[in-house]
Amino acid sequence: MKKPRELEHDVQVYRAYLREGEGLAERGARIDRVELDYELKREYQQWLHERDGDRDDYDGHPDRSDQEIAQWAQQHDLPYFDEQVHFPDVRIEYEEIDGRRDHDDVEVITIHYRGQHGKAAAQSGFSCYRGSSIRISGSSGGGGRGGGRNGGLAEEFWD
Repeated sequence: MKKPRELEHDVQVYRAYLREGEGLAERGARIDRVELDYELKREYQQWLHERDGDRDDYDGHPDRSDQEIAQWAQQHDLPYFDEQVHFPDVRIEYEEIDGRRDHDDVEVITIHYRGQHGKAAAQSGFSCYRGSSIRISGSSGGGGRGGGRNGGLAEEFWD
């Protein structure tokens, strides 16, 4: 069973998705797919540990180098810094009216984002929404990772 804070966060992510979707629809884009953070993380974990079962010396740690992990993140258009891959709350994949395919990565910022977690959210380049689904950074102009790298108001939460 989910905790009340997790349920509230899920509601906020859904509201942010609706807002982002409205912006996409206004410019004629069509949403093809929506991936939640746990789906992206599951794919990453499967890749990260895919060679572990074949190792006699497996100690619970994946057999992947930092360079391999950074390359995986780049191939999946996810930010890699502070020696880790960063995942948005939701990835919205869409097709523009001219046929180009792209995605927006959306993160909901709540009052519980503090310290390093908050700074990482600002540094990620994701489209960030306050818990009330008001955009506080990023842009919906395409280009992946939320389309922008301007932290703006989001950074004020943790500076």
